[in-house]
Amino acid sequence: MKKRAVKVAVLIASVSTVAALTGCTGAGAGGSADQGKADPKAKVTITVGDEPTADKKADRATFLQHVQDFEKLYPNITVKPSTEYWQAQTFQAKLAGGTLPDTMNVSLTYSKQLIDNGQLPNMTPYLKQIGLLDDLNPLALKNVQDSKGDVYTVPYGLFSVGIAYNRKIFQEAGLDPNKPPTTWKEVQQDAKIIHDKVPGVAGYAQLTTNNTGGWMLTTMTYSLGGTVTDKSGKKSDMGAPTREALQTLHDMRWVDDSMGSQFLYNQDDIRKAFSAGKIGMVLQAPDIYDQAVHLYGMNPADFGEGALPQGNGTNGTLTGGTIAMFNAKATPNQLLAAAKWVKYMNFEQYFDKDLAVQNAKSSAASNSAVGTPGLPPVKDSIYQRYLGWIKNEINVPLDQFKGYTASTLPLIPEPADAQNTYATLDPVVQKVLTDQNADIKQLVTSAGQTIDRNLAQQR
Repeated sequence: MKKRAVKVAVLIASVSTVAALTGCTGAGAGGSADQGKADPKAKVTITVGDEPTADKKADRATFLQHVQDFEKLYPNITVKPSTEYWQAQTFQAKLAGGTLPDTMNVSLTYSKQLIDNGQLPNMTPYLKQIGLLDDLNPLALKNVQDSKGDVYTVPYGLFSVGIAYNRKIFQEAGLDPNKPPTTWKEVQQDAKIIHDKVPGVAGYAQLTTNNTGGWMLTTMTYSLGGTVTDKSGKKSDMGAPTREALQTLHDMRWVDDSMGSQFLYNQDDIRKAFSAGKIGMVLQAPDIYDQAVHLYGMNPADFGEGALPQGNGTNGTLTGGTIAMFNAKATPNQLLAAAKWVKYMNFEQYFDKDLAVQNAKSSAASNSAVGTPGLPPVKDSIYQRYLGWIKNEINVPLDQFKGYTASTLPLIPEPADAQNTYATLDPVVQKVLTDQNADIKQLVTSAGQTIDRNLAQQR
């Protein structure tokens, strides 16, 4: 996997990560051999996934309205919504059987594996035909292309991990709130200062449960110059950087006593504690801001976000997001229509000023964050134009994200078989934080063996 640098920009929407993908099927009717056969005027019916279920009345009504508006815009296309969404227990069989919708949302995590296994159609001709291909973020495209540069899915909802910190706590500890730590040595130093000077506050806290422990251990490993699985995605590849990450956590926990007394955190629990002023620093993507401020009542002035701290030089940070996946067994006309649907649903605001402003005003009126930093799904020139359109609606204190937005860290995709890999690493992190005498080397070796077995089952 080649690491590439990009300057982080601001993004209106918050992002959540979905689980990884497995499965295998052959290339379908929409493959490269059928390029040029799609007729944009042909009558066609497509199925689209991720329709909100009936219990989510408002979201479902909005979704169905989008369907109606899309069909008015493209009267030759009939859209059949489906509540189908990615589920680990059934995805493999449905993918192999071709029973999934013509397009649905899945994780960016396994895009490369799906491409390598011939599970996705070549979408290059269809994306060119609708004029979207050249407008996509080139960094994101690197994760959805084959060795020839052909594109197989459409990436959006992108994020990268940074470090969230409480500016008020920094001030109380005598630290500069405009200078978040940029190295792990500085994180350890700042965490101890916070512990010593601000009673009842954990200087630093770590996610540890529901696969988030492995997720953040992987992120730390990347920041220290390592990997968790090799480039082929066929075996584990943990070494000194992973052990160094665990040793850093061990020392903050057992030597400095700067991590408080809670060591079993899932994503929501750690965000609640951070928002309540009980944690000084925690690894998070910037989307934590909206939840912290608008759901848990954190003072916007107290929030800060920096780039992921590094060690052993400048190495990078973990990135992820969502892809619009297309059914390899769909016809060329269906794939073209599905590409139009994806553009309409996920990209239209970047090309329609009125829609961009309308969406931003609607978000602001509902007390949601507008302008939260993140990674844009479109190239920079288009995104900067979009930001100009919505500048009057941005309600996020962007100056407090400068450590993050000024970063040019390389962005590294999640490892192969990500969720199983993370689940394997969760107890490793928990053990180090709850057992002072934990054998870090043995824990990493044992986890690597388990990851190898899991990866072998995917082949």
